[in-house]
Amino acid sequence: MGYNPSMDGLYHTIIAGVLLAASPFWLVRCALQPRFRRELAARLWGWKRLYPPPGALWIHAASVGEVRLAATLIHAIKENLPQRPVVLSTFTPAGWEVAQREAACDSFLLPPDSPLFLGPLLDRFRPAALVLLEAELWPGLLRLCRARGLPVILLNGRMSRTSFLRYEKIKPVFQWLTEGVLYFAMRSEDDARRVRRLGVAECRVGATGNMKYDALAEAPAPAQADPPWVVFGSTRPGDEEAALEAIRQLREGHPRTWFALAPRHLERVEEVAALLEDRGLDYVRHSQGALETNGEGGVVLVDQLGVLPEYYRRAQVAYVGGGFRPEFGGQNILEPAALGVPVLYGPHMNNFQEEARLLKDSGGGLQLDSSDQLTPMLRFLLEHPEERAQLGRQAAEAVRSQRGAVRRNLEILREALKFAPGS
Repeated sequence: MGYNPSMDGLYHTIIAGVLLAASPFWLVRCALQPRFRRELAARLWGWKRLYPPPGALWIHAASVGEVRLAATLIHAIKENLPQRPVVLSTFTPAGWEVAQREAACDSFLLPPDSPLFLGPLLDRFRPAALVLLEAELWPGLLRLCRARGLPVILLNGRMSRTSFLRYEKIKPVFQWLTEGVLYFAMRSEDDARRVRRLGVAECRVGATGNMKYDALAEAPAPAQADPPWVVFGSTRPGDEEAALEAIRQLREGHPRTWFALAPRHLERVEEVAALLEDRGLDYVRHSQGALETNGEGGVVLVDQLGVLPEYYRRAQVAYVGGGFRPEFGGQNILEPAALGVPVLYGPHMNNFQEEARLLKDSGGGLQLDSSDQLTPMLRFLLEHPEERAQLGRQAAEAVRSQRGAVRRNLEILREALKFAPGS
């Protein structure tokens, strides 16, 4: 398509109008909400505190899950390309919080998608290349990179069927948006095929696997923990009712078992606490030192970000939420599986089809048709330790068999850096 100043100008004008229209709303929120005021200041000007050396790799990730992928990639870059500095941006405040803890490099919140903010950022950073993770296609950022001759690589790319159908209706816009992307390293051949069908040349697209498998901790979960744990992770509305009914019934026959309940979004903690209280279930919050509990069983409400893996490491079985209602499309079922924990999940795994198929085929994941099956399946696994241990081994092996995407993507990065300005 080539450089298209009219489309670029139209997009930048629309964004400028949106920012202008939103400014009164932002001013009101800044006056009333100190947290929003701090977040907005960090987004608009936080990058100005950083001074990465010219030629750094700029990696952009959306939120917590993508940031953890980025942390794995950054670790591999430091080992294999030690001369190459890295800077990481993220879109959400939660992602930035995780980045500051886990990424081992400078990080910042991505400013609005406008040349007003991104132009000065690029002038200061002068990166060698921009690496986008999964589906982070920001038009303003991509067009500015193209105008400056900055190579852009999409790693661990995903293109769901829903996204494909949406982009197919505006295929020329997608081609304009992505013409500056040097290479699309997609998670699977299905993702790669969809990108090709949108008009991206065969030589610019490949399937390199999912870095999510490389990012997962690999440590055996204990076959017999004392006390035993059942973890309900990343729950969404519709999951908690089934989980609480399972807890109520299972406590009668398993009084020493502990149950951890971790809402996907922390803003729902009080809502879930009210559900526990309505059911008459005593509980302790993680922030009150729940991991030190022992003796008689009980219920833990996980109310802090980033601690769910600690519970998965203790679990004998895990249910991962988001799969009982189609609008949520499931949550990440790989984290407990990698630790050798058998995983239960619902029928609607639209956003995690590859992962659900892998675990189901391996036998390490058990897909439930309805929430009514949750209690009897948990009871069976708690009462049959040999079957439970076998399922856990199959889950861990399934994850192990998929590793290697980070190594393949490093080779793509090496090639892409040959196109960096001044190379």
